[in-house]
Amino acid sequence: MTSRLPSRWENCPVAQHLREAVVDLDAIAGNTRLLRERAGSAGVMAVVKADAYGHGLIPSARAARSGGADWLGVALVDEGLALRAAGVTGPILAWLCGPGEPWEAAVVADLDLSVNAVWALQDVANAATNAGRVARVHLKVDTGLGRGGSARADWQDLVAAAHKAEISGHVRVVGVWSHLAYADAPGHPTIDRQLEAFTQAIQEAEAAGLQPDVRHLANSAATLTRPDTLFDLARPGLAVYGLSPIPKQETTDELGLQPAMSLRANLVLVKRVPAGHGVSYMHKYVTKRATTLGLVPLGYADGIPRNATNVGPLFAAGARRTVAGTVCMDQFVVDLDDDPAVEGDLVTLFGSGRGGEPTAEDWAVATDTISYEIVTRIGARVQRRYVGSGQ
Repeated sequence: MTSRLPSRWENCPVAQHLREAVVDLDAIAGNTRLLRERAGSAGVMAVVKADAYGHGLIPSARAARSGGADWLGVALVDEGLALRAAGVTGPILAWLCGPGEPWEAAVVADLDLSVNAVWALQDVANAATNAGRVARVHLKVDTGLGRGGSARADWQDLVAAAHKAEISGHVRVVGVWSHLAYADAPGHPTIDRQLEAFTQAIQEAEAAGLQPDVRHLANSAATLTRPDTLFDLARPGLAVYGLSPIPKQETTDELGLQPAMSLRANLVLVKRVPAGHGVSYMHKYVTKRATTLGLVPLGYADGIPRNATNVGPLFAAGARRTVAGTVCMDQFVVDLDDDPAVEGDLVTLFGSGRGGEPTAEDWAVATDTISYEIVTRIGARVQRRYVGSGQ
């Protein structure tokens, strides 16, 4: 009979998963309720694109709906179809649509579709004819972002074609919308210019005979700082997940938001090394004295920025620390000084910050990016574990 050696992992809170993102569905629902309050009389479209900013598409969408989101927003048609396949009901808008999209499947699934140009409107109308359904579309106008949306010079042609398609019975124009370039700088003059351009575009659409149900412009930042941009529908994304879209003006705590994701892992190796010991590729970190090193099984394949080398913050062995040396594909090292640690101990990269751990915004500052990128890049190898009911 072979005896089993005792394992340090037996009492570890994430023993079955060396790396995990813990997602609090109650936080998502609560943030949505707060945003609904801030939106006043406008409805709320919770944006759940990009796997709900890395938090998990289906659970996050359900939590946002429980929190009072009237609509859901996705970038891709496939994301909208996945929501429908999971039984998620209510209006869903998909807006990053190009040639060859599964238009007919989208129409049958009752997805709202964003249209930027006459060719796309025609494709959607043809799909609606084939499906024997009426397609629901939102016309997008470029009011100054210079990205998606109909150019102002093409707008009148698009609204005229849309009115014609409505008369034919193939299309219903449900919305008119646009997107802001500088919403995270609430006083920037481009916001007023875009607001004026959007108002004019709406007037032109109505003059052409269209009567959209919803007009929407405001993202998270505008929802929280520019009530004049709300119109009929707010379209928050980042704030749904409890992160400040305007961290230089107001922090997450000041806005009353609750970060929904915590990223953590277990130490898989702990060892003592002498002074002058090089750490990780190219020895960008060299120990100044005899110390304890811990190995964390997360790397750039999991979404940890490689430029977090020597700067990425984390909480381990009872203290705030930084990544020691080069971030590798699957792992990085942390210098634990002389503090006690064993394999299986928990390391938290980011969370709410209320327990002393760094936040996603701390990681964004350390790696010269934005918190959006920190949470959305967390890869599929990182197990998502959901807590809370999302009710």
